[in-house]
Amino acid sequence: MIIKDEILSKIDDIIKNRKVFLVGGYLRNYFLNNEISPDRDLVCLDGAIDLAKETAQKLNATFVELDSENKIYRVVLNDKKNYFDISEAIENDIEKDIRRRDFTINSIFYDLNKKEIYDPNCGLEDLKKGIIKAISFDNMLDDSLRFLRMYRFRAITGFKIDKDLKEFSKQNFFKINSVAKERINYEIIHLFQGKYLTETLLEMFEDGALEIIFPFIKEIKKVPSNTHHHLDLVHHSIETVKHIKSKNPLLKIAALYHDIGKPSTWTIEPSGRHRFIGHDIKGAQLAKKELEKLKFSNKQIAYISDMVKYHIYPASLINCSDNQKAYARFIRKLNTNTPDIIELSKADRLSARGVAVSDEMVEKALSHLDNLLKYYQEVEAMAKNPKCLLNGKEIMEILNIKPSKLVGIITEELLEMQLSKEITTKEQAINFIQKYKNKAAKDDFNGAKN
Repeated sequence: MIIKDEILSKIDDIIKNRKVFLVGGYLRNYFLNNEISPDRDLVCLDGAIDLAKETAQKLNATFVELDSENKIYRVVLNDKKNYFDISEAIENDIEKDIRRRDFTINSIFYDLNKKEIYDPNCGLEDLKKGIIKAISFDNMLDDSLRFLRMYRFRAITGFKIDKDLKEFSKQNFFKINSVAKERINYEIIHLFQGKYLTETLLEMFEDGALEIIFPFIKEIKKVPSNTHHHLDLVHHSIETVKHIKSKNPLLKIAALYHDIGKPSTWTIEPSGRHRFIGHDIKGAQLAKKELEKLKFSNKQIAYISDMVKYHIYPASLINCSDNQKAYARFIRKLNTNTPDIIELSKADRLSARGVAVSDEMVEKALSHLDNLLKYYQEVEAMAKNPKCLLNGKEIMEILNIKPSKLVGIITEELLEMQLSKEITTKEQAINFIQKYKNKAAKDDFNGAKN
């Protein structure tokens, strides 16, 4: 079989007379659905650094040294999408390199010169069967991250995990705690991009793996179903992930975390009603701590913790007497994250169908959230690039005040009024801020007195 890849064909003259093999996920994806992946892993005998540098020069690409000790290099093409990872075979021996890999479906080699498949571990057969099977259990123990990678491939491919491998993993998954958290983080992000994520999370929970990766699972699994939730808290959280339509893995991670604050805020009233007052605020604090331990970036942590903190905010607006003003305040606070928090709120609503929740309640909530999203889309441009009709200098001149916190308060309220379309002209803005004259005079007096 000859793989037709335009980028690979451009380096035919470089690999000629060299022992170079195409390996890994590229082949797995190609044989599954004829998909050409942007990442191409090459393994060669001798001279990996020379092959990488020549490839970079030939393609006018960037050469990056990833691991000089193990002779692993990367060539990044100018489109910043396609790249090669080029390495030397373990001990310069192709047979040993193949035997040291993780799963049979990842151990298929393609000789780029002979145009032949080399598959001693029957990886193609396991691809056809849809099975994730270890080449050896010793290989799994050599790098315990492979136990998590097993679930990552389960989420991506939908394949079943080999029964013997599953049992071995249950006994040894805890060893992943010795793996660098940065490496675990990488696998988590890719796991949450999988098409079969929900099924995989359920399987990880049943196997005891989920609470090892996410320790908060130990606590939330103590919270049972109730009149508002037909599922216990773990299954509710996974069901919420299921209802997230976005491909953003961080939003799906936020969905898993969204009720992390419930165990520590859980009370049961005499009537039997379960309450979790303040679980959103507490949850954001707890999520931040866990995400820091898992080496998420500051930006990722801020996003996920905000999703947790505000996940009940959209639903709380459903009975507001002045929807537009409430919507404007909400959008000012969440800004570009508005669509994501609305989607999380929808997913949460769809995943809580206890006996006290009627179809009418759900339909009303979803309709409200749709209206909120529609409103955001109408004012999106203004929300992303807010321009107040009056700048700070103008506000100070009109009210005859000096720089102070009051200027910021007025600016924020004026922007909300603009978003709610209650104020659309500069004249209306000037009239609106007149109500602050008395407060401005009082603040100025107090400032002078102090």
